[in-house]
Amino acid sequence: MTIKKILLFCTLSVCCATMWADEDKVSDTFTVEVYYRQGSYRLDPAYMDNQNRLDSLLRFFRVLSSDSIFRINHFSIVSTASPEGSFLFNKVLSEKRANNIRNYLVERLSAEQALMITDKKLGIDWDNLRDKVERSNMPHKDEVLLILKNTPEWVVKDGVVVDSRKKRLMDLFGGSCWRYMEKHFFPELRRSFVEVQCSVVNRFPEQRTLPETDTLENCPQIVPVPMGEPDSEDSVMVLTVQPQPITPFYMAVKTNLLYDIMMVPNAGVEFYFGKGFSVGANWMYAWWKNNVRHRYWRLYGGELAIRKYIGRPDGGSPLTGHHLGIYGQIFTYDFEVGGRGYMGGKPGGTLWEKMSYVAGVEYGYSLPILRRLNFDFVIGLEYWGGTYYEYLPEDNHYVWQQTKQRHWFGPTKAEVSLVWLLGRGNYNMKKGGKQ
Repeated sequence: MTIKKILLFCTLSVCCATMWADEDKVSDTFTVEVYYRQGSYRLDPAYMDNQNRLDSLLRFFRVLSSDSIFRINHFSIVSTASPEGSFLFNKVLSEKRANNIRNYLVERLSAEQALMITDKKLGIDWDNLRDKVERSNMPHKDEVLLILKNTPEWVVKDGVVVDSRKKRLMDLFGGSCWRYMEKHFFPELRRSFVEVQCSVVNRFPEQRTLPETDTLENCPQIVPVPMGEPDSEDSVMVLTVQPQPITPFYMAVKTNLLYDIMMVPNAGVEFYFGKGFSVGANWMYAWWKNNVRHRYWRLYGGELAIRKYIGRPDGGSPLTGHHLGIYGQIFTYDFEVGGRGYMGGKPGGTLWEKMSYVAGVEYGYSLPILRRLNFDFVIGLEYWGGTYYEYLPEDNHYVWQQTKQRHWFGPTKAEVSLVWLLGRGNYNMKKGGKQ
């Protein structure tokens, strides 16, 4: 029996999707790989673009749920580990990874979709490692493949383990091959591989539209790709799903509680640019006075800082953990508490003539507290320079006493900041990897 030529055109956007078929079936397989840090089973959205991968998977399910012509045939999760660590540890680790991503998906899918999930926990992913070595140009490739293909995972003699595949790989050429694979291949072995097979069945021309909340930017593009010769019995139309990437956005707003206690209102912002680097800016302004008691508390200025985050906590936002940085400040001040006063810069001068300046280095730790809340502890070592004036308030006038140049080097910066995390994917995950 000759199958008539299939014409299928799907546009998943705010426009409609139209399909013509005559008792035909279109199938597709959608896959997503989610990666984990070494020794961890928690989902980290910021690690190896996991957030975009998970978002594309959830958008795909949203498309399936929006129209009854889409049918899921198979839904599986395969979780694996890299060879570091013991056999038992990696087996348990792959089980926890499978359970974690399963729980993540179950919370976001319909009950019917969640019931279709099957999962496998493979432990160390030797097959994937062998494939990566075969496709690579790594040093001593043939020797590595010989071990991977011919050496069993455990070499047993008289009921006793005397050797192993892992040990031979670690000993090969003084460990150089193992270190190469550890750097280039192992990170992609720590993964959960999600595969969804679905089919589209339709007998009559019909117009279908997506929910109003979906747009071209939010939905994957499903593009028909013909396979085989037209008008032949083997001809089939395969849908290739092309997820549209959504770039994560990490931002924070903050206030230094130590300044707030000293009645210096302040606010700051911080933007994350990737690879652990961020840029931040802060502004403070206080203008309190009591002429009767000759009390003045005036301070305003700003700061720019560049930070490098290191040692991020498991499941934390990219703006968490230890960080090192450099910063610069400009500010002016007028302090007087019932007696001698100290004024930064030239009295009555321009803004720049009033400014003191600071340049320094800082160390801090941003501690995750809630899903979008951190405490940031910072201490800075800096050079503080500029001109300041000493005066005495007498008969409603400021009586100049002396002019001095400040040259100070030491620890003067301290922060205990309350930090609100903003942006797509910028949040701390709860224990167990849940959001």
